[in-house]
Amino acid sequence: MSSEQGQVVLVSGSSSGIGRAISEHLLAGGWSVLGWDKAQSSIEHPSYQHTQIDLMNVEAVQRALVDVKSYGFIHAAGIMRVGRLGELDLSAGSLMWSIHDQCAAVMTNALIPHMVSMGEGRVIFIGSRVSQGMPGRGQYAATKAALVAMARSWAAELAPTGVTVNVVSPAATATAMLSDPDRAGSQPRLPPIGRLIEPSEIAALVGFLLTKPAAAMTGQELIICGGSSLHL
Repeated sequence: MSSEQGQVVLVSGSSSGIGRAISEHLLAGGWSVLGWDKAQSSIEHPSYQHTQIDLMNVEAVQRALVDVKSYGFIHAAGIMRVGRLGELDLSAGSLMWSIHDQCAAVMTNALIPHMVSMGEGRVIFIGSRVSQGMPGRGQYAATKAALVAMARSWAAELAPTGVTVNVVSPAATATAMLSDPDRAGSQPRLPPIGRLIEPSEIAALVGFLLTKPAAAMTGQELIICGGSSLHL
């Protein structure tokens, strides 16, 4: 992976799971990473700078973004709450919307002007194959589907500027989220390849999307699902 001359990339949700895997992959490839997470840093590297922040606090995020200038933004922060129709927790839906979509909008809105002024940049949202719909995960699916709609809309706006916007949507991934008690009522489905997706596989795809050879890819949802979308 080319480091594109050590460009700076901001990664939300960098302390665990997919966000951490992406951060570590980029650091190994020579990128400089700004990691933002509510949790403390779990990465030690000379090219890594951590900001401990509540990503659902819009005012705090906006203040922290004032002086940030980055080539790329990867929104990997996320949570899952499950519930079937008739038993929905509306506050859980609001929580997922805040972290998945509102945070994506706030951060992208602040970071885009610099990318446009430079004539290049990459925005990548971590979505989910569940955005296509799954029993017991309607609210979660809706927030991830909204990410795709925002990405496509913003990609169309930014296409002439050299800035791309894409979504990487994995199926069930081997992270600590799988053991979260808040999703106990909706267990993951094993993909047809017979195993879960590895965070490193997602990180590698994200790494490619950041490079110059990916400049013509924008407004796309790239699904990494181990065959789950084939309806075998």
